[in-house]
Amino acid sequence: MSKADAYRQQLLATDEEWDELLRRESGLPGPRGNLELAQVVAGLGTPALFLRYAALDATRAPVNTPDEFLAFCGVLGLGRLLVEGDLTMLDRLRHHANDSRWRIREAVAMALQSYGGPAMQRLVEALQPWCEGTWLEQRAAAAALCEPVLLQDGATTTAVLEMLDRITRQITQAPNRRSDEFRALRKGLGYCWSVAVVAHPAAGKPLMEKWARARDPDVRWIISENLKKQRLSRMDKAWVEALQQQLRAPAADVGQRSVGDQ
Repeated sequence: MSKADAYRQQLLATDEEWDELLRRESGLPGPRGNLELAQVVAGLGTPALFLRYAALDATRAPVNTPDEFLAFCGVLGLGRLLVEGDLTMLDRLRHHANDSRWRIREAVAMALQSYGGPAMQRLVEALQPWCEGTWLEQRAAAAALCEPVLLQDGATTTAVLEMLDRITRQITQAPNRRSDEFRALRKGLGYCWSVAVVAHPAAGKPLMEKWARARDPDVRWIISENLKKQRLSRMDKAWVEALQQQLRAPAADVGQRSVGDQ
């Protein structure tokens, strides 16, 4: 019996609320929450349970505590409700994308990906407004869409690459680069580009080449981080090395310092 099956049996056999069981098995505090259990909860829970757990904010469910795991399960469960047709969950997930806790933000991305599995085109369309939202909303959109198993269609991947292009363009216009939210987006873009480019090299490589010529130091950092990913080297090692060489040349007229230098 798998761990997921064992958790499923435990939850189904529990007549009372699941809270204490989930807290006990959460894996928190610790480096890794119990993702296997969270997925089972997302599959078995009720809408009322998900909404109650998702309402646990950072004050009531601080970072790296068992109660944060309840909040994680709740937000992840919203993805199942979205898959089942409740499109109001998109607004709720957009709200949770701005959470100060990184695990909750990851739950948002995972919830969106569960919707994208059977409906990737609809997910791309739904996340278009997020690309003009807060830094954390942009980060959630990029993280949700740049998942290898979701990028199987050329037209859809092209749309995702265009969204990354829009988000990266907004990086160049950022007046304040010291916020945690900006840093979170920057870090996310440090791997998202490589995922999308590998999925559709013909559309993605020219865009990365364009941004490798950018003067903006944060954009250059983002491209440099993506070029370190083995997935790109496996795709085209010579191309990667050529772009890395280009990035090692000083960028002229840099108007802002990178957050990595601050």
